Amino acid sequence: MKKKAVSILLTIAMTAAALSGCGSTAGTEEASTDSAQDAEQAEAAEETSGEEAASGEAEGGAYKVAVVKQMDHASLDEIANAVCEELDQLAQENGVTIEYEVYSGQGDQSVLNQIGTQVIADGVDAVIPVATLAAQVMAVCAEETQTPVVYAAISDPESAEMTGIDYVTGTSDALNTEFILDMMLAQNPDVQKVGLLYSLSEANSETPIAEAKAYLDEKGIAYEEMTGNTNDEVIAAASALIADGVDAIFTPTDNVVMAAELAIYEDLAEAGIPHYTGADSFVRNGAFATCGVNYTDLGYETADLAYEAMTAGMDGLEDYYLMDGGIITVNTETAETLGADYSMFGEMGELVEVTTTED
Repeated sequence: MKKKAVSILLTIAMTAAALSGCGSTAGTEEASTDSAQDAEQAEAAEETSGEEAASGEAEGGAYKVAVVKQMDHASLDEIANAVCEELDQLAQENGVTIEYEVYSGQGDQSVLNQIGTQVIADGVDAVIPVATLAAQVMAVCAEETQTPVVYAAISDPESAEMTGIDYVTGTSDALNTEFILDMMLAQNPDVQKVGLLYSLSEANSETPIAEAKAYLDEKGIAYEEMTGNTNDEVIAAASALIADGVDAIFTPTDNVVMAAELAIYEDLAEAGIPHYTGADSFVRNGAFATCGVNYTDLGYETADLAYEAMTAGMDGLEDYYLMDGGIITVNTETAETLGADYSMFGEMGELVEVTTTED
């Protein structure tokens, strides 16, 4: 846009100089001399402006980005913060300006739609939605303009119908459900009944819950499903699983449950029930353990993709990029409350120990 504006201004300047020269031919010799000088000055100004334009082009341009979180909670906040940090770094490294604003959809589709409509109308160069529902809404809002949508943390992009769209790409935090359940049995081989705690409104949960059921059926282990779509419903579901006497609970990368983790972790730990989850942010909010991706790294990768989409275009980018996992995270305070030995996890992968924070 700036290059085009500079070109238009130069054209106007050249036209004005030409008109001035034509008008002066009927004047005095002094006028002719002045006209010649004016023409030389205009030519010099044009060359200078051209050099400045070329210099500006070499240094880069200016970009506007909207970072749209599905809601506020530790996982999505961590990703959004990492995206912003990397955008700042990319701007510095490449001599460009990247303006960004972070929005929260508050878990409400109508709010997300309002945000998407507004940022597209504002002419952003890319939208970075964080989590599945946010990505789905932003993709719809950007359909007419084909504004690049580079999402973060969709666990199952195919089930979410976010593949095969020319202007959409992103990063996936797909779970290795079997490995997490292997951890569960390695820590307690005597598990008889597992609670499956998730939200029916979360597309991220659909595939891993199906995988968990298949795994437990194969092992001959009973399971109890409880769901919730609000904080209060998740708290009630967790209480029901405690009352049912489950030996452990599994939750995938479910944003609704994540938002309620701080409200349920103490009751679960005090009841002796380890909560295995889909992301380290759950564990930092009190859950027992997980094996998954590093969300800070995922945020960096997503920002890199968005910058490539803005500067080089979407051609050549994949439908999505699967992030490497393999990092086992354990909450040591929760482990102490449970009286749980987790030393065997150190033989299964890279082990990271954390304590509970309320971020």
